[in-house]
Amino acid sequence: MSSNTAKNKVHNFKVVLLGEGCVGKTSVIIRYVEERFDEKHVSTLQAAFKSKRLNLNGTRVNLSLWDTAGQERFHALGPIYYRDADGAVLLYDVTDEDSFTRVKNWVKELRTMLGHDICMCIVGNKVDLERSRVVAAEDAEQYAKSVGAKHYLTSAKLNKGIQELFSDLTQWMVEKAKEKEGVKSTSAFSANTVQVLESEEEPAVGTTFPCCG
Repeated sequence: MSSNTAKNKVHNFKVVLLGEGCVGKTSVIIRYVEERFDEKHVSTLQAAFKSKRLNLNGTRVNLSLWDTAGQERFHALGPIYYRDADGAVLLYDVTDEDSFTRVKNWVKELRTMLGHDICMCIVGNKVDLERSRVVAAEDAEQYAKSVGAKHYLTSAKLNKGIQELFSDLTQWMVEKAKEKEGVKSTSAFSANTVQVLESEEEPAVGTTFPCCG
């Protein structure tokens, strides 16, 4: 593929957000796509998705962000949502040890289903509740490295770490796509120049109900 063709190529990536109910998946997506935070949290049933079009260092990218249900009774439907995913954001609540344990289970499932084709980010959300933290950042960071994932700390409420998370993940997916196409590219996670071209809210596949956070 010529350099001009590679430069003009539009990458379409599917990113799934996985994690227990009320870890903040919906809030993180809304903060990233709509740049707002809703104090009235909702719990997603089944799945809904939003889209965002970006220009990352001159490369055009269309992101489809899937907000999946965290309720236990919907876990069996997981493969339907993360099938063909290019990236996964696995969220846990830094004040909830069980939510971090569940992330480890998601990692095993994704590696079994998709191998190392998927780019995984493990995200400790709600760092605005630092005083109530029970999951040590060092432990989460070490675990992420052990499974080939990147670790981030975020707060949808404070708008902390969200842009960095998705910017890095997008570049990582672009780099992986170029490698598959045999295109020589720069090292991943370099300084990014991101231009948002368009953000859209897609019709919900599932339903939302009031949640604890």
